[in-house]
Amino acid sequence: MDSGQEAKGWTRRHFVATAAAGTAVLASSAAGMAEARNAAAKEATPMEQMNTYGNDLLNMLVLRTYPIAIRMLKDEGETPAGAVRPKRDLGEHYSACQAFGIVRRRGTALAMFLEDHWCFEPIIGYGLVEPPADFMEGSGSAFFVQDKAAAKKRTQEIALLPHGKYAGMVMAPLHKANFVPDITVFYCNASQLRHMLFALLLKNGYRVTSTIDPLWSCVHSVAPPLLTGECQVTVPDPGEFERGGVGDDEMMFTVPASRMEEMMYGIYHYEKAGMGYRSFGREMKGDFAQPPFYLDYFKKWGLDAPKK
Repeated sequence: MDSGQEAKGWTRRHFVATAAAGTAVLASSAAGMAEARNAAAKEATPMEQMNTYGNDLLNMLVLRTYPIAIRMLKDEGETPAGAVRPKRDLGEHYSACQAFGIVRRRGTALAMFLEDHWCFEPIIGYGLVEPPADFMEGSGSAFFVQDKAAAKKRTQEIALLPHGKYAGMVMAPLHKANFVPDITVFYCNASQLRHMLFALLLKNGYRVTSTIDPLWSCVHSVAPPLLTGECQVTVPDPGEFERGGVGDDEMMFTVPASRMEEMMYGIYHYEKAGMGYRSFGREMKGDFAQPPFYLDYFKKWGLDAPKK
C-alpha cells in the first residue's frame, strides 16, 4: 500500500473492516428482500409468483443464465402469445439443446413442435412420435454401448413421455414467462446446485435421487420430472457442448412446479438467516468454530473440544 493511502488512514485492517461491513449490508438487504417477497407472494397469481421466483433466483444464486420455464402443450392452440416458432417464424430448425441455449441466454420464448426439431432424441423422448421398433431394440444406444443386450436395456430404461400426450412445449425465462411452467430447468455450477439441494432439504428433508447418464440430457432433464414429479440432476451431453454452448462447469437441475415452493422456502430461509449462496466463502483456518453438536460428538469420542 502506498504512502498516500497510509496518510489517509487506509491500512489493510481498515480495508478488511470496510469489506466486511459491505458484506453485512448485502446480507441484510437480501434478507429484507426475502421477507418482502414472501409477503408479496401471498397476493400474487401463480404466474406472477413464478416470475418473482425467477427474479430472486437470478439474484440470490448469481446465475449466469436464465432459469428455463417449460410448459408442455397438448396442441398448437395452447401456445402463449409472443412465443417464436422456429420453422414458421425463422425458417430454421433447432435441436432441443440449441433451443435451451437460446432461451437461457437471449431470453427468447420458443415454442417447439415436431416440425421445429432437428434432433431425433427429443422427438422420441417427448413423445412426438411412436418410438421406432429398432430404437427400442437398442439402436439408439448401440454406438455407445457395445454389448447388444446392454444397449437394449439402457434404451428401454430411458424415461420417455407417452406418445401423443403432448404436441410440443413452450419455454421462456422463468422471470418473465407468461405461463405457469410444469418444470424449470436450471443451468448451474456445483456450488449453486448444492445450495438448491440445501434449500430443498430444509422443509421436509427432501433429497434428490437421479440416474446419471452422459447422453440424452434434453430428455433426462424433462421426461423424468414430468412423469414422477421429482427433481432431477442431469449431466449435459455432447450436444449441449457442441451446439448448446454449455460451459465445462455447468450441470442441469430440473425442479417440477410442485417442488418449487418447497425449494424457495429454503432459499428465502437461508437468505434471511444470513446463510444465502453469496455468504459462503473459502476458509482454511484450523480449529475453526463449530456448532455445539459437533463439539458434543468430539467430547464423546475423546477428541479435543473447546468449551462451548
